[in-house]
Amino acid sequence: MRPAPRPAAPARPARSFDQRAAGALQRVTAAALGPYQSAVIRIGFAGTWLLFLLREVPHRRELYGPDGPWSWDMAQQLIAKNSAFSALMWSDSVVWFEIVFAVAVLSSALLMLGWRTRTMSVLFMFGVLSLQNRSIFMGDGGDNVIHLMAIYLVLTRCGQVWSLDARRAARVASAARAAKTAGAAAPAVRDRVGPVLWTVTGTALLIGTLTDRIQIESWLLVLFWGAWAGQGLWWAVNRHAPQGEPRALLDVLANLLHNATLAVIMAEVCLVYATAGWYKIQGSRWQDGTALYYPLKLDYFAPWPALSDLFASSALIVMVLTYGTVIVQVAFPFTLFNRRVKNVLLVAMILEHAGIAVLLGLPFFSLAMIAADAVFLPTVFLLWLGGRVTGVRDRLLGRLPGRTRPRAEAAPPGQRRESSEQPRTLV
Repeated sequence: MRPAPRPAAPARPARSFDQRAAGALQRVTAAALGPYQSAVIRIGFAGTWLLFLLREVPHRRELYGPDGPWSWDMAQQLIAKNSAFSALMWSDSVVWFEIVFAVAVLSSALLMLGWRTRTMSVLFMFGVLSLQNRSIFMGDGGDNVIHLMAIYLVLTRCGQVWSLDARRAARVASAARAAKTAGAAAPAVRDRVGPVLWTVTGTALLIGTLTDRIQIESWLLVLFWGAWAGQGLWWAVNRHAPQGEPRALLDVLANLLHNATLAVIMAEVCLVYATAGWYKIQGSRWQDGTALYYPLKLDYFAPWPALSDLFASSALIVMVLTYGTVIVQVAFPFTLFNRRVKNVLLVAMILEHAGIAVLLGLPFFSLAMIAADAVFLPTVFLLWLGGRVTGVRDRLLGRLPGRTRPRAEAAPPGQRRESSEQPRTLV
């Protein structure tokens, strides 16, 4: 006997424009979207810059310091014209260079770990801009991406997950819940490190502003002082009115700034691939499918000559990879609203950059671009990846195999499975 058909679900009334606008406003102000994506971007770019600096420690003075071909006087003349920021222009002493280089290395490591993320993101930007603007002819496309992302990270809440800050906040919340269950008052949390960092960085910022020989652009000066003042205001509100309206207002403003910056990062990645693809289309070697052959035959871009010769010897492989590169780069921005196609092209681009790292010997450029691509990675995949990494870590430490948290606990409100009342997002 055929089962009775299910009754049709009642049609939902169409929402008005005002309702849709109110829902969108609620979504971008209630939570910082893409916490796992922004965490991967933080870890990826800080780790890439840290690895680069550690590799170049023996050559640091030739690249950015007093022993380089681009002398301090030449850099001063150029920066006087373009108003770029570089703390290395405050003094030409070797001691000052070593201090700035050490700050760049330390801030990169601490930002990757997510310790005092807001402060470390500013110091990370300080180190990246100081070194790169000191010797602008030493960089490549990957350095340009790191340059931009170092500025963007200051404006994001990239330490919500997978950070020491998130771990510390979880411990405080757990202690408060335990005290509430026991009927006792929540334990007082005193932050001694934060005020010390705020005082030290404020003093250094004041001295740098007053003694700067070259006037930097006003927007960057506002960004430095705004980040410092905003951090002080955040600490004061959390200390004196943690549950009040000022704290809620600061959360709304921080969420808006984070979500807007995340949208800019996504647009930046799309622009990079779109322009690269359309410029390639105009090249005759890309049109006839032989463009990949020539870099494979250059000794400078052949860390593995036998592997490069193997790829270059096949005309079919060269043609497929050449045309595939152009197709993926041109098509990617147009596939963002189809998640399945977008994810396929995203995997293709990550594999492309991995191939560039191995075949052409450009690991840091590839790491930077893969970190930028991470803004489009699905949250489900990142949660799965985080669970696997946690499991491997626990086994290496001799603990019980780690288990991923339930989906509803692991993902903040903006990342849970979307309902029919909640619009889907690219992240």
